[in-house]
Amino acid sequence: MTSQPTLAQAEESPPPTGDGGSAGEPGSGLQAGLKNRHLSMIAIGGVIGAGLFVGSSSGIATAGPGILLSYALVGTLVVLVMRMLGEMSAANPASGSFSAHADRALGRWAGFSIGWLYWFFWVVVLAVEATAGAVILEGWIPAVPQWAWALIVMVVLTLTNLVSVGSYGEFEFWFAGIKVVAIGAFVVVGALAVFGLLPGVDSDRAGLANLTEHGGFLPNGPGAVLTGVLLVVFSFMGSEIATLAAGESEDPQRAVTKSTNSIIWRIGVFYLGSIFVVVTLLPWDSASIAEDGSYVAALDSLGIAHAGQIMNFIVLTSVLSCLNSGLYTASRMAFSLGERGDAPKAFARTTRRGVPRTAILSSVVFGFVAVFFNYEFPDSVFLFLVNSSGAVALFVWLVICFSQLRMRKIIQAEAPEKLVVKMWLYPYLTWAAAGLIVFVLGYMLTDTEHDGRTTMLLSLLVAAIVLGIAFARERIGKGRAAAQ
Repeated sequence: MTSQPTLAQAEESPPPTGDGGSAGEPGSGLQAGLKNRHLSMIAIGGVIGAGLFVGSSSGIATAGPGILLSYALVGTLVVLVMRMLGEMSAANPASGSFSAHADRALGRWAGFSIGWLYWFFWVVVLAVEATAGAVILEGWIPAVPQWAWALIVMVVLTLTNLVSVGSYGEFEFWFAGIKVVAIGAFVVVGALAVFGLLPGVDSDRAGLANLTEHGGFLPNGPGAVLTGVLLVVFSFMGSEIATLAAGESEDPQRAVTKSTNSIIWRIGVFYLGSIFVVVTLLPWDSASIAEDGSYVAALDSLGIAHAGQIMNFIVLTSVLSCLNSGLYTASRMAFSLGERGDAPKAFARTTRRGVPRTAILSSVVFGFVAVFFNYEFPDSVFLFLVNSSGAVALFVWLVICFSQLRMRKIIQAEAPEKLVVKMWLYPYLTWAAAGLIVFVLGYMLTDTEHDGRTTMLLSLLVAAIVLGIAFARERIGKGRAAAQ
């Protein structure tokens, strides 16, 4: 392992520039184009993915009301991981976030590997979300074929990201705002119905009794809670976007601190709150949950007209938000890799508006390729891409744990005043979180019913390939240095 620079050394050295200019000059690096309201909404909306609306029904079918424990377990894990990431990012905001921290704390191989795996995850997500959005749009306007809708949404959001980081922030502000208002209203109205305060709701169906009747709180046994964890864990991916975006804000340290401190109530309200409403409005084994989806079924039970179309609009907004943020996140990770010499130097070049154009275009090109595979080879090439990127979220969280264990010592030694956000009960909770992640990864290998084993094995294969490249580059670099 190569020796890493300390926090103080990293701050004393000038930031790399993409075109030979000095840091801070137009076209020489990222610029602070995100306002505080953008960061606040990105942080709130980042934890509400389309997976929450679309994938929750399978989790409910598997674990029954016990799915609340699955969401609580994963939510607790995300809170801990975000606290660790917040500690490191508040002390040293960077466009590469956890990848840059891993680079310094664990070695170049770690920053390279997790950075490229994360980039790979998001370019595959671009294809998944573009297709999901195209399905909804084709249902509304069937005259336009599905592939054309996928192309349109990808092109529009690419142009948005190419204009400036401010335009990304503005689009995301409104996309996330719609999600937040919609799910907030759902929780409030649903809770009123559950406690009998909403007129016109059949009290025989809605109520807390749905948590214990129909086979009990754990109708399929305690083991189903762990299976539920596998089904819901990936819907939490995106919580870390706020720390990547903070580097382009007016006050990065304040933005990171605020988003980290608010993660508990965000997960509590949007995930646990909304799922609680679903499983109390309807019996968990209601046929409508499986047929129509959990949120549509819940809206239907309240007698809300056009529930399906309302939810389609909300899901489309979530899809566009995820696409917008996914392209932003992939391009900023590519930019950071370019800055550190782990990607082509062109990735680190920016326009006069501070936009990493090459990094954006390169990311979206791979997104378009993935979309093509989704339409031409959905059950072979695209299925491989999806499965092989499936466990990256857990890999990222595990790397954050080990990076924080090392970075805390570096920060304390070099700049203790920068510890404005601290991980609770360090290092015990960090080790506990790492242990839980390893346990979930191991449990995935036993899951054959929901493709957990396939996802895990293919993700490990891709991770091994990237790690092999990382170590080979490091070895070649050492050889060149010794020869000089």
